[in-house]
Amino acid sequence: MESHAPIGIVAGKGLYPKLLLQAIKILAPQRTRFVIAFKGETDPELLNDCEVLYWFNVGQLSKPIKTLKKANVKEVIMAGQITPNNLFKLRPDLRALKLLSKLKETNADSLFGAIADELESSGIHVLPATSYMESYLTQNGPLFGPKPKGKTLEDINYGYRIAQQTSSLDIGQTCIVRNGTILAVEAFEGTNECITRGGELGHGKNVTMVKVAKYNHDFRFDVPVIGATTVKKCAKAGINTIALEAGRTLILEPDAMSEMAKEHKISIYGIKPNLG
Repeated sequence: MESHAPIGIVAGKGLYPKLLLQAIKILAPQRTRFVIAFKGETDPELLNDCEVLYWFNVGQLSKPIKTLKKANVKEVIMAGQITPNNLFKLRPDLRALKLLSKLKETNADSLFGAIADELESSGIHVLPATSYMESYLTQNGPLFGPKPKGKTLEDINYGYRIAQQTSSLDIGQTCIVRNGTILAVEAFEGTNECITRGGELGHGKNVTMVKVAKYNHDFRFDVPVIGATTVKKCAKAGINTIALEAGRTLILEPDAMSEMAKEHKISIYGIKPNLG
């Protein structure tokens, strides 16, 4: 990383961009934080956590790249998601239209991977999404709440194998399992809807959620994240255990998650990755 050069943040929704900007301020205070924000997605309050922020429509590509280059930004981090449905409501500029015309598949991975490649081809290096956030990465083993054991550990291992397969097929990275039965698999609707559906089918007893990164996950534009909102959603849905891939998932609000896990007796557990 260039220690004194400005750094760009391509910011989607959620808490992750804010925490990233705060981490950069602590770890690299000499770097100007230059945010590319998207109307209807990025939190306007990010303006309080950076030196420079420019707004664009989802689908604009040429102007954001020109803006970064004009500011001599040579490194960026892509942080935070874009609402899945908005990927189909793009108002693409000519550069984005040209990029879309080359894609054989139009899904989040192919689209954001192509955008990352476009940035690289423009002389702007895309850093891993975990950059400056290493202290937030999930550790292996019991994390918060009661320690899982017995059948729950079996469901964690089973759910992990299934989630690895579904994620490799670009279906989804989360699955809900109970007593050796897959209740729900995340697809286009997103993690929250998967949690709700799986919790209803599991009737709030011995229900486990497993979330993974893909085997060949492109960490330039995406990293699995979890925060207090997801734990609250799991508690409401009756999910008793949350299993996350260690070293490949960001825990954004560890203190709040710990308190909620204790309050709702939810086990939060880090799975040792099996990438063989």
